[in-house]
Amino acid sequence: MEHYGISKKTNLAFEEAIERVTILLADEGFGILTRIDVREKMQEKLEKDMENYVILGACHPPSAYEAIHNEIEIGLLLPCNVIVYEKAGEVFVSAIRPSVAMGFIDNPKVADVAKHVEESLQKIIAEV
Repeated sequence: MEHYGISKKTNLAFEEAIERVTILLADEGFGILTRIDVREKMQEKLEKDMENYVILGACHPPSAYEAIHNEIEIGLLLPCNVIVYEKAGEVFVSAIRPSVAMGFIDNPKVADVAKHVEESLQKIIAEV
């Protein structure tokens, strides 16, 4: 996943990892727009069991504003997803690399925004 995401295994319990990443996101100016409990939805919709898996839709309002101002349809690629999941009893935290997600857009101003947001997400993942 390294090419499109930033990932780290953590020693935190699943819910603690969600709490920690949420705090770190807030410290960097991000808010959580959505929280999707994928495990719960798969059980509800498909009656399938899976390990814990939560998608957090994170938004950095100043960056989102700048990106939208410079590329009106950039909202198709927002917010920045951060996932917390369990795999074989271990907990992982991952974030999208905005430079990859927005890399096909030929707009240097959007590339600058993506770079700034990615630096913040790298810092957050490193600190989880």
